[in-house]
Amino acid sequence: MNYKALRIILILIFTLASLNSYGHSGASHADEEVNIYSGRKGKLIEPMLEKFTSKTGIKVNLITAKSDALLKRMESEGKSSPADLFITVDVGRLDRAKRMGLLQKINNFSIMTKLSPNYIDKDREWISVSKRIRTVVISKNMKDKNDLKNFEDLTRDQWKGRICVRSSNNIYNQSLVASLIANHGEKKAEKITKDLVSNFARKPSGNDRAQITAVSKGECDIAIVNHYYYILMLNSKEPEKRKAADLTEVIFLNQDNRGAHVNISGVGIAKYAKNVNNANELISFMLEKDSQEWYAKTNNEYPVIKDAKVSKILSSWGDVKLDELSLNKLGDLNPNAVKLMDRVGWQ
Repeated sequence: MNYKALRIILILIFTLASLNSYGHSGASHADEEVNIYSGRKGKLIEPMLEKFTSKTGIKVNLITAKSDALLKRMESEGKSSPADLFITVDVGRLDRAKRMGLLQKINNFSIMTKLSPNYIDKDREWISVSKRIRTVVISKNMKDKNDLKNFEDLTRDQWKGRICVRSSNNIYNQSLVASLIANHGEKKAEKITKDLVSNFARKPSGNDRAQITAVSKGECDIAIVNHYYYILMLNSKEPEKRKAADLTEVIFLNQDNRGAHVNISGVGIAKYAKNVNNANELISFMLEKDSQEWYAKTNNEYPVIKDAKVSKILSSWGDVKLDELSLNKLGDLNPNAVKLMDRVGWQ
């Protein structure tokens, strides 16, 4: 056999081996599994995981807990960790996992082509699966709402004693301030944040729902929240929560410039994953059109792929311009944001 023929045979062997590794059929997965550590509640993802198992034959083992607790668990388990995938909300937490050395590079090219580079970690250690907007909910009785166009407007004396928000140890607020640093530089961002804090109606406390409730009761006129909390209250089985939502409305800021502050829920492959191929297959499944539409609707969030439809209420809000360019910087700037918030007295 000549060298040229041998070379062709070897290329064919490696090609077939590669296809066998990544091109699984459902039948070949009978004894395979993928293990997920999820910071999202089971009810928000289990139906989708069941569809994945039905389609591929891959068994999904799901462990849910607080994201930071899962990160500590993965760190303590080290190489013996059974985790294949880590699912959480907020790019700040995903970057925390990355900085702790708990994730590995995602090398599946087909996954990377499904969504915008803005929603992929610059080092490919996590990818987004849904989008959420941190914006403001205001009282429907607020007569000067047309004066509020940009987040930076919240620093005006006009809003003194009229803003409610949760505490600075909340990752959503940390990422919001990180976005200010990304867009304005740290010095100007500190001035903006300091002036914002001086306009708080009360000491920060409670979750995002509590801020919306405070607006409905007249304790403040403006609440800084993630958009889906408003939808959850609007669709709540509890009359008091529905009433609070009915007395308020969502507005999106910075629509004439950089866009509203956007964050994500996302997923990364664990550093010591034992089932990397199955993990890649599940990520790819989560980015399919049907999965994206179900996941976004269930979580009241926005899909990350372009051709997926949004829920009726999101559709009624129309197109929202998003600040996507700063998304990849939020994790890196989280430590700066935390220190800045401490300096300006955001409790």
